[in-house]
Amino acid sequence: MRLSCLRHAMLVATAFAAFATPAAAQAPLTKISVMEPIHSLFYSPLYAAINKGFFKDEGIEVDLSVAQGSDKATAALLAGSAQVVLVGPETAIYIQNGQSPLKTKIVSGLTSTDGSFLVGRKKDEKFDWASLKGKQIMSWRKGSAPGLFMEAALRKNGLDPDKDVTLITNTAIPARMGAFIGGQADYGTFFEPDVSRMEADGKGVSLINIGQAVGPIDYTVFVATDDLIAKNPKLVQGFTNAIARSLNWIEKVDPKEAAAVLAPSFPGIPADTIASSVARHRDAGVWKKAPLVEAPAIEALQNLLITSGILKPDQKVSYESVVATGFAKAVR
Repeated sequence: MRLSCLRHAMLVATAFAAFATPAAAQAPLTKISVMEPIHSLFYSPLYAAINKGFFKDEGIEVDLSVAQGSDKATAALLAGSAQVVLVGPETAIYIQNGQSPLKTKIVSGLTSTDGSFLVGRKKDEKFDWASLKGKQIMSWRKGSAPGLFMEAALRKNGLDPDKDVTLITNTAIPARMGAFIGGQADYGTFFEPDVSRMEADGKGVSLINIGQAVGPIDYTVFVATDDLIAKNPKLVQGFTNAIARSLNWIEKVDPKEAAAVLAPSFPGIPADTIASSVARHRDAGVWKKAPLVEAPAIEALQNLLITSGILKPDQKVSYESVVATGFAKAVR
């Protein structure tokens, strides 16, 4: 009798557990293809959102790939091989002004300014921008976010990027660090973990963060097509919710704990290197505290594009035409 009662109780408990399981846990995840321009610790909040399960909590599985450039990521977005891309906000402006009938919107921001660092070949405790005059600097593709910010930093510090320095802009992204270590250019701008790698090997020294030299202008953002936004707003909202949660987490977490979370995304990189990189980025204030990309940032970016000769004054676009604000504002 007692055995029968016990079996009955176990069956009831099992049935109750099945009904009590949250629907979200039973439902299959929606896979979304996301493409980043490079793989860098600069984008740590994205990897944290994946590794901490923030996307899964929103019913999303992220399939992440690397494009090796914002231009290539944007091409993938327009071709349909990526649904969301992490790129410079200038790409949305280019598309808005372009011939493509397919338009895009920024749905969320990730970084508030440039996270690259100017790297020299020897330590300079009292770095002065004037020391760059007449030198070669390994920069990035003309019109790209890191290229624009490098030019802006030079101008802000009294140097003409077209006359006072030689900017090398045609080195392929995967070859940049090797080319610099091999002797190309006097200085270069690099993202983490490349900066820490070169310092550890005695091949370069970080001199200054480019973003701090320029000031806050949203630098990398998540962009989706108008078509995806219209057809699947719930997916876009869930994606933005996860990013907002991760930005909040990385702002407060101990760097060592952050390193443990980020380590699976950077195999072979020592934990202390990841931790110091997190602290370095946070001290530089390069990560946004909330995902909304605001109008002043787009205005400032367009002014940079005009100053660099990339955009004509009559080609400026409206804030509303390139930013879908509703998702970031609706973050819970």
